[in-house]
Amino acid sequence: MIRWATFDCFGTLVDWRHGIAAGIELLFPGRGAELLEVYNRFEPQVQAEEPGRRYREVLAESLRRTAAEAGLELVPDDASVLGAGLPHWPVFPDTRAALAGLREAGWRIALLTNCDRDLIGETQRRLVVPVDAIVTAEDVGEYKPAHGHFRRFAETFGATAENWVHVAQSHFHDMVPARALGIPRVWINRHADPHDPAVADAVLPGLAGLPPVVERVHAAAR
Repeated sequence: MIRWATFDCFGTLVDWRHGIAAGIELLFPGRGAELLEVYNRFEPQVQAEEPGRRYREVLAESLRRTAAEAGLELVPDDASVLGAGLPHWPVFPDTRAALAGLREAGWRIALLTNCDRDLIGETQRRLVVPVDAIVTAEDVGEYKPAHGHFRRFAETFGATAENWVHVAQSHFHDMVPARALGIPRVWINRHADPHDPAVADAVLPGLAGLPPVVERVHAAAR
């Protein structure tokens, strides 16, 4: 049986918060950490308003709204700073070892990501470990927590609860929809979020020790 471990990319494998804050910091020095929390409110709204919008434009529009709320002047061309910097956002230190461990155990790796094909293509080089499949928001015309990524992956690769475990950091974007679809799941709660842990089959604070946990969740689902 082919066994699939699917991942959200940004926030789970790549440090999304650092990337957003660093991009904001380039424009508004000393404000990155503060404005990250404002940005984080706007991005899901922008994605939901126009699900077919490319992720580069989601980043730009969310930044425009963040600057406007903070009363800061944003030069029009500067709105592209987040999309331009995304290929250089850092991979978490525990990412490559976890992916390599799963591959060594016979798992195939896929990314279900809320971004564009070109952006995830550039990000793959930073992961180093090979990825077997990718489903993007551009492919399905909508953003998680909508179910398009999961349904497209299941239809394309014949993935079911018997051969699939989804791993992600976002409770809202990934754990809730994966649970609704009956997909076994591991929540990577990197920021000690106070959301209900019962939405997941297992919870870890990072990717260290992930392969045996994926094996356990997989065995329990069969």
